Amino acid sequence: MLDELDRALVHALRIDGRAPFSRVAAVLGVSPQTVARRYRRLRAEAGLRVVGLADPWRAGRTQWLLRLTAGPHAAQSVARALVRRGDTAWVHLTSGGTEIAATVETAPGDDGHALLLRDIPRTATVTAVSAHCLLHTYRGGPTVWPGGACTLSEDQQARLRPPTPVLASPSPPGLDMADRALLTALHHDGRAALGDLAAATGRTPATVARRLAELRADGSVFLDVELAPRLLGAGMQALLWMTVAPSELDGVARALAGHHELAFVAATTGRTNLAATALCADPADLHRYLTRRLAAIPGITALESAPVLQTLKSSGPIPPPPTRGPH
Repeated sequence: MLDELDRALVHALRIDGRAPFSRVAAVLGVSPQTVARRYRRLRAEAGLRVVGLADPWRAGRTQWLLRLTAGPHAAQSVARALVRRGDTAWVHLTSGGTEIAATVETAPGDDGHALLLRDIPRTATVTAVSAHCLLHTYRGGPTVWPGGACTLSEDQQARLRPPTPVLASPSPPGLDMADRALLTALHHDGRAALGDLAAATGRTPATVARRLAELRADGSVFLDVELAPRLLGAGMQALLWMTVAPSELDGVARALAGHHELAFVAATTGRTNLAATALCADPADLHRYLTRRLAAIPGITALESAPVLQTLKSSGPIPPPPTRGPH
């Protein structure tokens, strides 16, 4: 579990993952050295990471929720194969370890759908597959889980929000090669120094700073904070698959997006047309949520819940194993 200062630092990074430690320290009322030390400790001991992500729609990509069923001995190897792919995120083992849930991003055309059309059907160990296209995300992405962002006051949050850049002229639509190189670097480390980002893109540090501010301001790029939910008190995580009448889908989804227990809410294709991720303190807390708050929302005609046993991959790429130096 994290102490109050740790939680405040995590909340600050959720507001602006690239905020200088000096600004975070001033808002939290501690020294920059203390903030830097806490950040390094959380990275080393708790797996904290700031990850830069592109808005899929603006990048011309489609997101899918993938559900795979495999035998208990094969599920781990299938899940780890998904983890190694560059087009996957949020790879979970659920339902007793026999089901895998993952988010997949595809590019236009058959080549971009290789995982859905070719790779999985060739895997004999997979006994069932369903793919649900994400139609609209109501909570998730740049909209952070409210349960992990409740430490700082409104005034503190306002002081941490990055300023909106004043654009001399509208930026061109889409992403060029240098923008994509910038995104790749941020995907590995959302707090990478401007000098490192400049080296990765071939731009000057000043140009990188200006372009990154533009991309963040128009929503093309956002920063995510990776941290195990249990460290914030959410010891029980479950995926929820719901069926809602089309006429009530938008209203139900908007209502659920206001629930602090849910970190993700999205409308999808498929027999179950609304997906969510619940983060609760323990199984009893999840039971209370499902039978009281969720049950009070009219329009949900069917519900399936799958507890998450293990998260093998979050939003960012899996870092390479540390190399051993000479003894």
